[in-house]
Amino acid sequence: MTDFENRLAPDTDIVGPGQRSAVEPLEVFLSREPRFAVAFSGGCDSSLLLAAAKLAGNEVHAYLVKTAFQPTFELEDARRVADALGVPLTVIEADVLAEETICANPPDRCRLCKAFIFRAIRKAATADGFTVLVDGTNATDDPERRPGFAALDEAAVVSPLRRAGMSKANVRAVLTHLEESFDLAPGALLSAKPSFPCLAVYVPAGERITQKGLDEAAQRRGVA
Repeated sequence: MTDFENRLAPDTDIVGPGQRSAVEPLEVFLSREPRFAVAFSGGCDSSLLLAAAKLAGNEVHAYLVKTAFQPTFELEDARRVADALGVPLTVIEADVLAEETICANPPDRCRLCKAFIFRAIRKAATADGFTVLVDGTNATDDPERRPGFAALDEAAVVSPLRRAGMSKANVRAVLTHLEESFDLAPGALLSAKPSFPCLAVYVPAGERITQKGLDEAAQRRGVA
């Protein structure tokens, strides 16, 4: 575990009420919202939300948007976690390469991409009767370093882990405990999974994003 994962990032002007740090314990959120949809990335943070909801008896549904920006293992990990917890998972295929404003790779590409993803999830979740949409942003995630942070408030997404003041290290520790509680193998809920940004991050800013460029980035990162 790195020192970075123990750090708490302060709120900034772009942080909306759904992402305010350390304002509501996770158990209070779970008690207040008996049913909600999770924007599931296949990472440890959103895995914790699914596991905590399952343990608390909430009705929860996971939604993952599959685009060309993600390596295949993210979807594979998401399916394993959903299966282990018995949580329904909807995979939404979305053609991000057809989105000209995103693939032009402007400085705010991450915000545009997250808005695109949340629109797709919101549409599917609403059709399934869910009005509350949450994501796995935690209190270590720094709005100063994450251009996509503004999209969370714009899309009316709630980030229960950040609102609970939970650092990345906290998330891993709780997930490790939950793996034991659900009688699962160590790491089954991704407690030790390293953070991995999307492949578009490795395309130089301003250079148009193409499938070829993403494939080359995946090869460089060893996830092709």
